[in-house]
Amino acid sequence: MWRSPSAGTSSRRTPSTPPSPRRQSGRSPRRRQSPPRRPGLRQPPQQEAAGHRRRRRYRPGQRALQEIRQYQKSTNLLIAKLPFSRVVREICLEYTRGVDMMWQSMALLALQEAAEAFLVHLMEDAYLCAIHAKRITLHPRDIQLARRIRGIDQGLG
Repeated sequence: MWRSPSAGTSSRRTPSTPPSPRRQSGRSPRRRQSPPRRPGLRQPPQQEAAGHRRRRRYRPGQRALQEIRQYQKSTNLLIAKLPFSRVVREICLEYTRGVDMMWQSMALLALQEAAEAFLVHLMEDAYLCAIHAKRITLHPRDIQLARRIRGIDQGLG
């Protein structure tokens, strides 16, 4: 004989078991509200810890624009001299089959100036490629396209 699932059970709660509290999913418990503020009264500024000032928080993009202006004004080199000279000496060792060559400091500086001018010009061309693709983010494919358009033997031209 067929019986319903609720057959034999009562829908009433027994007095010995209290009802379980309902859980609300996705909601946080109620917070106490702070007393309403009265207009015109401000709280005094909190004292900063001794010797610890809060750092200034710039809006997105503002710091990048400041850095762009700073680097456009200056004429000093962007790559550190010592790591650049190490890379140059390492490449020189590969091409001279282990013979360590001496480098004048002015020769290294001239090489670094030329390398940085080449890189800046390449980045300008690559950024133009990114703008042409209606993007503002520079991707590696923009640099590859700029080099391909420029040609193998074209440096700064």
